[in-house]
Amino acid sequence: MTLDPILERKVKVLMELRKYKMLEREEKEGSYYMIVKTSSGEKLIIWVLPTHDAVGVKYLNQLAKEVESRELDGGIIISSGRYTLSAKSNGRKSKIELIPPIFPSFNIFKHHLVPLHEILTPEEKMKVLKEYRVKPYQLPRIKTSDPVAKAIGAKPGDLIKIIRKSPTAGDYVSYRYVVEG
Repeated sequence: MTLDPILERKVKVLMELRKYKMLEREEKEGSYYMIVKTSSGEKLIIWVLPTHDAVGVKYLNQLAKEVESRELDGGIIISSGRYTLSAKSNGRKSKIELIPPIFPSFNIFKHHLVPLHEILTPEEKMKVLKEYRVKPYQLPRIKTSDPVAKAIGAKPGDLIKIIRKSPTAGDYVSYRYVVEG
C-alpha cells in the first residue's frame, strides 16, 4: 500500500524520536496498524489514517476497542486530517494520543538550535528533585503542546532533562516540568 510520503516520514520520525520498536504491522482498509514496544516496556498500537477529513470519536472508539481486545497499554492515531474537539477530549480519557497534522516530518533534534531533550525515569526524577531540594512545580515548566514535548511523547507530570551545548560552559543541563497545555 502506498501512503502519503509525508505521513510515512512522520511515522518514521515518531518511531525514531520515541525509540519505539515495531513488533508487527497489519494493513486494513486503506490504513494500517503497527504494534510497537516502548523503551519502558509498554505495548502500544499506532493507527496510521491517510485521510484529510476530520478524525472524530468514531475512529477513537475503533482504536479503543482494538487496544482493549489486544490487551495493550494505549494507542496513537497519526492522520493528515484535523481532529474534532470531542475526539481531542475523549483521547485524553481513553489513553489514546492524537498526533497533530503539524507534527514534523523530520528529526527536529538534528537542527543545531534545538538542544537534546529526554524524559527522565521516575527514579531519575526523584534523584533530581532530592538533589535540588525542590518540588516539581518549583521548576520551570514546559507544556505538552510544545513541539518538542509532543515529539518525545512527554506527559503531564514528567520531568524533562535538556542538554545544551555551550562554548564557555561545555554541556549545560536544565530541567523542565511537563504541564497540561
